[in-house]
Amino acid sequence: MDRHITVRILRAYVFLVLVLVIFFMLLHYLEYIDDFLDRNAPMRKIYFVYYPSFIPDIIRQVSPLALFLAAIFTTGRLAQSLQIVALQTSGVALQRFIAPYCLIGVFISVLMFFVGGWIAPNTNQTVLSYDELYINSRGQQLYTSEIHRRNDPTSVVTVGYFDRRTNTAHRVQLQRFNADGTLSERVDGQQMVWQDSLWHFSYAVIRKFDAGHESRQIVAPLDTVLLVFPRDLARRERDIESMTIPVAAGYVDALRRSGVGDTGRAMIGYYSKYAYPTANLIVMLIALPLACRRRRGGQAVQIGIALLIAFGYLAAQKLIEPFGYTEELAPLLAAILPHALFMCGAVIALTTTRK
Repeated sequence: MDRHITVRILRAYVFLVLVLVIFFMLLHYLEYIDDFLDRNAPMRKIYFVYYPSFIPDIIRQVSPLALFLAAIFTTGRLAQSLQIVALQTSGVALQRFIAPYCLIGVFISVLMFFVGGWIAPNTNQTVLSYDELYINSRGQQLYTSEIHRRNDPTSVVTVGYFDRRTNTAHRVQLQRFNADGTLSERVDGQQMVWQDSLWHFSYAVIRKFDAGHESRQIVAPLDTVLLVFPRDLARRERDIESMTIPVAAGYVDALRRSGVGDTGRAMIGYYSKYAYPTANLIVMLIALPLACRRRRGGQAVQIGIALLIAFGYLAAQKLIEPFGYTEELAPLLAAILPHALFMCGAVIALTTTRK
């Protein structure tokens, strides 16, 4: 019976994922076809490079909904045909019956963790590059001018403007401070370029301050090692989507170290790489008590209730995450709170359902 349930749920899950992927790709195409045509996008690459690169991230996003509907449909069919009643009459407890649901939920959660943590970020790099070229509203950049970043506890980098495409910083100042907070040295340069993992000044002026006296030295060229990288100087709202989990961890640490403001969105994006896959397990724990009883109205009522719960789950995430963006809630708490609430609901439903 475990094998029978598992095969039916996975078969329905694969079918629903395919349907949802096609639906969302078609919806996206209809929404942005005018932008592609207005910006002379190469349609061959849009069809065969851009949209195929979209697929892993769409699968990651629609997986909980597809799995929830697959479990509701399969369990509802078993309940309507009295198979669940027969099992329980023969002495099979609900705790035993939930075993295949937990196994499927854990398996899909682990699978989506690797998809969202390693596969989708690599394909999202292509998606974001096309969005930046042809859909400007989806490639919005933040903090490309008047940038201040902490390099280490005793130095600060100031950049007038950063060109993300050429990795070139303009009107640069590197200020170093003494332990008492007084300025000890300042490096000024009109242009600083990222080359071979180093920052390269074609022309720089080094000013040193000692007891009220200033010394001045011109250096051309000057290579320097900084703890501030190009990704720290110009950020997009969706940068975190194109980073694998190890890269995103380093990126988040760099944001904290460099003193960047408005990091809530990036922090939630990072924590969601861990939290969001658990939704696949949570919806499986909700599906069994929801659909294991015959209902008046049949499966149509069950699927309607399932869609309402799925909408509530998504709404909870979208309502709570903005508090994390503004850091009114800790980003970690904002990322895990919706999943924790529905996990508690799933446990309550399981314990109160008639055995």
